[in-house]
Amino acid sequence: MLPAMTEPQTLSPTPARKNTELRRFVRARFGLRGTWDLHRAALGFDILRAPVNLILAPLFLVMKLAGVALRGVGARRVGGWMLSRDIFLQTAVSRRVAGDVEALLKQLVPDAPETVRDRAIADYVSTRGAVAEIATMLVFLTLGWGAFHMATPGVVSLVGPVAELRAFQQAVEAFPLGRTLGQTWYTVFPARFGVADLFLTGAVLAVAASLVTTFAGLIADPVQVVTGSHRRRLVRLVARIETARPGAGLEREHIAARVGDITDTLVTLWRSFR
Repeated sequence: MLPAMTEPQTLSPTPARKNTELRRFVRARFGLRGTWDLHRAALGFDILRAPVNLILAPLFLVMKLAGVALRGVGARRVGGWMLSRDIFLQTAVSRRVAGDVEALLKQLVPDAPETVRDRAIADYVSTRGAVAEIATMLVFLTLGWGAFHMATPGVVSLVGPVAELRAFQQAVEAFPLGRTLGQTWYTVFPARFGVADLFLTGAVLAVAASLVTTFAGLIADPVQVVTGSHRRRLVRLVARIETARPGAGLEREHIAARVGDITDTLVTLWRSFR
C-alpha cells in the first residue's frame, strides 16, 4: 500500500492540486520501482488465478456488450446489473492496485458515494488487466514473427506452428540416417503430429500466456507512465466519480483485447482452410 500523502488535504482540492497528486501517484505506483514492488505480490496464487481470468475474459466481454445493449433498449436496471458484474478472480496485484487507488480517491474526492467509487475502481482494475492482455498479445506477435515469420496474435494461432516445429525436431532426432539427412527429408516431407500433441502444446502455451499476462505490467506500467496513459485513465476515473456517472460500460482496452482474441481465431481458421 502506498503511503498517504503527507501534505494536508482540503475538503475540495483544486484542479491543479489534483493533477499534481495524480502525477505523483502514477510515478510512485507504476514507475519502474513501484511496479516492481507491486508485482512481488504476484509470486503466489496469482499464477494460478491468471489462467482462469484469461478463460473468463470472453464471457466478460459478452456480459458487457449485453449490458450496453439492454440499456440501449430501455432495460436500464437489468443492463446496469450486467455492467456492474465483476466475474474475474481478484488477484493479489489487483487488490493492491484497488487499495492504493481507493486511498488516493478518498483524498481527491472525499465526498464521493462509496458505491460509485467502488464500482469505478473495479472497472479501473479490470481495464488495467485488459492492458496486460494486450501486452501479452504483442509478445506472441513478436515471438511468432521472429520464430516463424508469421502473425500469431495469441495462443490459438501459435499452437500449430509450435506443434509442427516440435514434430519436426523429434522426427529429425529419430531419423535413422542422421540429423542432416533427416532435416532435408522432413523439410520436403513434413513430419506429422497428432491431436494429442496439439492439445499438449496448447496447454503449455496457455500456461505461458497466463504467466506473461501476470507479469506484463512490469513493462506495460512504466511505458504507460511515459505515454501518460495511466494519468489520463485516472483523470477519467476522478471525473466519473465527481459526476457520479455510471461509466461507459466497456472501455476501449477491453475491446482491443477481445479484438485480438477474435483475430487470433480467424488467423488460425484461415490458415487451416488454406
